[in-house]
Amino acid sequence: MAILDIKKYPARVLKHKAAHVAVIDDELQQLIDDMIETMYAAPGVGLAAPQVGISKRLAVIDISAREESVPLLVLINPVILKQEGEIEFEEGCLSVPDYTAKVKRAENLVLTAIDRSGNQVEIETGGLLSIAVQHEIDHLDGILFIDRLSPIKREFIKKKFKKKQKTAV
Repeated sequence: MAILDIKKYPARVLKHKAAHVAVIDDELQQLIDDMIETMYAAPGVGLAAPQVGISKRLAVIDISAREESVPLLVLINPVILKQEGEIEFEEGCLSVPDYTAKVKRAENLVLTAIDRSGNQVEIETGGLLSIAVQHEIDHLDGILFIDRLSPIKREFIKKKFKKKQKTAV
């Protein structure tokens, strides 16, 4: 296993819709393992393949540090089937480090995905897991959490982030 490089805003791979995963093979299994290790090392509760520079519809999520009863999820080609309610939550992102903002999302979801064994699964979720799933699916669609903010807040964060990058170089 290896810790992968997490792409930071404004990397292009973060703004493109990821490709459908057609084959679950050893290479994909290795990517899943590397993404899990990278997510834990970061540390984060979710990671999508585009965040490590790979345009595939794959995400890993583990919120067990906050909700022990929820197992690690591997979502391949996830699709949201149903959304209900609304919840606002302070979100952050490994690709937009050091910035958080309140984002409105659906409170409850029903989604379908393929697990790492190749099985089609249907998941009903709410609360933090619902938020994490939506955040990671956004990454698969080329959307960052800052894209869900008001234009003024979004531009403020983008300017601060770009300024921080310039001073770090």
